[in-house]
Parts: sequence; C-alpha cells; structure tokens
Amino acid sequence: MYDRIREKLTILADAAKYDVSCSSSGGNRKNTNKGIGDSSASGICHTYTEDGRCVSLLKILLTNHCIYDCAFCVSRRSNDVNRAAFTVEEVVELTMSFYRRNYIEGLFLSSGIFKNADFTMERLLRIVKKLRLEERFNGYIHLKTIPGASQELLTEAGLYADRMSINLEMPTETGLKLLAPEKSHEEVKKPLGLIQNTITQFKDEKKTGLIKSVPKFVPAGQSTQMVIGATPENDMEIMYTADKYYKDFSLKRVYYSGYIPISNDTRMPGIGSQPPLLRENRLYQTDWLMRFYGFEVKELLNAKNPNLDIDVDPKLGWALRNLEQFPVDLNTADYQMILRIPGIGVSSAQKIVQARRFGRLYTYQVKKMGIAYSRAKFFIRCADTPYMLNEPDAPRLKGLILSESSSKYLKVAQNQLSLF
Repeated sequence: MYDRIREKLTILADAAKYDVSCSSSGGNRKNTNKGIGDSSASGICHTYTEDGRCVSLLKILLTNHCIYDCAFCVSRRSNDVNRAAFTVEEVVELTMSFYRRNYIEGLFLSSGIFKNADFTMERLLRIVKKLRLEERFNGYIHLKTIPGASQELLTEAGLYADRMSINLEMPTETGLKLLAPEKSHEEVKKPLGLIQNTITQFKDEKKTGLIKSVPKFVPAGQSTQMVIGATPENDMEIMYTADKYYKDFSLKRVYYSGYIPISNDTRMPGIGSQPPLLRENRLYQTDWLMRFYGFEVKELLNAKNPNLDIDVDPKLGWALRNLEQFPVDLNTADYQMILRIPGIGVSSAQKIVQARRFGRLYTYQVKKMGIAYSRAKFFIRCADTPYMLNEPDAPRLKGLILSESSSKYLKVAQNQLSLF
C-alpha cells in the first residue's frame, strides 16, 4: 500500500510542477482551539510570500486524468503518460503526515478534470473540508478552481481555502482556441467574478457589524496563470490582458509561465527549444512596475513598443524612451517620479523623501541609501551634480549602462574565482 501511494505521489507531484501559480502571500489563518498548523508560520521553503518569507507547500494534483486535450498540457488526454489518482483520504493523510514531519506548511491542490467539472470539484471540496473540520488543519491551502463547476461548490470551497486560482492558460482567446479549442476565457471569467463578488459581500457584511461573526472567505484572494511562448502573442497583448484581469477581478497575482516544450506539435515550439525564461522575467518585472511603481501598462507597452527589450529591464527601457523627463532632481521631485528612476526601488525612494526633510541631498548621501547608483547616476540630480543629463543620446546611454554592468559582473566573478 505504501509503495502505491509513493508511486502516485511521484506521478502527481511531477505533473503539478508546470503550474507556477503557487504562492502563499496573503494567508492569515490563525491556529485556534488546539488545531494543527498556522498559515503564517515559516520553515522549509518552496515559495515566497510578499514579505519575503519562504513557505513550503505540498504541491500535487488530485489526478492527472483529464477529459481535455490541451496541446500545451502534459496531462492532456492524448498524451501517453502514466496516470494516477489519489483518493480524498489519501490526500488528507499525506498532507497531515507531511505537516507533522515538518516537511510542509500548507497544501497546493490542483487536478485534471475527470468525468466532469462538478465531479472533480466535489472531491477537491471534500479534501479541504475534511482537513479543516475533521483534522482541524489551520495551515495554508491554495485550491485550484475547476472551470465549469457549479456556483454552490465554488462558494463552499471558498470557506475553507486561503487562496483560489483558475488558469487563463493563454493570453488571448485566439491563442486558447488554437491549442485548447474545448476551452474559453468566458469559463474562467465566471468563477473569477463569482469568487470576487462573494469576497466583496463578506467584507461588506463584516464592515456593517450586523453579523456577529463573518467567516473567512478566500482571505488571500485569487490568482491566475498564463502560458508564455506557446502561442505568438506579443508582450503588449500579454500585459494588457493581465492589466484587465487585475482591474476587473482584483487579482492578487498574475503568473507568467514560460512554455516548456513537451511535444513536437507544429503549432508550438518543438522539443529542444529553450523556454523563454528571460522573457518571463521581463514580464514579471513589468507586472511589478504596474502594481507597485504606479506605471500604466500603456506607458511600458504600446503600438510603438509592443515587445519588451530583453537587454534591459522595463523601467530602464521606459526611461531611455523618455529622456526628456530626466535628470530628476532628488531634492524637489515628488515620490512617484523618484520611483520611476532606474536603480531606485520603493524603500530607497521612501528614504530619499524622508531624508530631504532635514536638508539638501548630496551624492555621497544618496549612495548610502541602497540605490543602484551605477545605474541611477545617469538619471538623477543631487545638490552637487550638474543639471544636464550625463548622456542625452538613448542608444549610447544604453550601451554605456550595459557596458558598465558587464564590467561589474566580470569583476565580481573574478573576485569569486580568486577565493578558490
């Protein structure tokens, strides 16, 4: 029996690795009534919270059997792979056993769709319900929503999960129809809208104070994932889709998963092609600028610039296209403009605004504030620097920055080698 469970775990944990929307940020479930676990704990790590903590999650599929034949998915029905399925009891037992051994702090549970959406969702619901009510497990639970499942099942699941997510799969409907003609974005919007409306309803009830105890409902919010590079969308299409879903459904995160070739289907990059990992990283950086730096997506990507520059990060790319806004005087500029300076992050921008209340800022002071001065120096003005931009020509300035960065990394590498 033990060997069979281990075999299932090997198959279903491996199948789950393609889903990158595995995050525990936002969980705040506390241990009560001598239950098991606490979603705010820390330990052996697999994923990161927004405050930088590492959190380990048991990441598995309930089953890799699936009625759909999505070309980009390793669990598609036409794929010749080993199939397995856990029972409800097996997932519960695995989660509790792993937690008691301090292997994990929570559960990330997804599934292929077998029989139909409600049949699958009902089993996922039974697992989280059993963990919460029978095992009194208070650790973090991220539950994948099954497209097409009934409103009743989704609403009840939200009472036990910390976060719920449903994959958008492809950035555009055209791309989705190309590789997964049985699916549509409308099937994703319906559950996202339902969960978001219910979250808002529970928050409103709590604010009124008329109801003494309002239960938690998906306290860590919702997220989604897009596969990047399997279909020919440009970066502008990807990020405009992300922006729309952030605004329409108040998503906590959009994840961008570089397509890993798993077949030689002529509609997609074939086996042997490299996953677009650098592009994936640039998309995450763009997402970060939209969420925390006040950038509008149209500033970073538009008809003139439909794709991100792979050579430089998107903030530097924007600055090089808008040199007329630089240099920025750190002694007079507002906080939002300081945030837009390459090499200056949120905490450094806050330090600059606070420090200048006590006097004018000089270069030596700014260097001590944790900024990437080697990059920022081309775009800032301190009390002891000239007003003119050091290098007003964008292509030359880009080359200079890249050259300095290369020299810096080479020097670091040489220093590391000298230690051996």
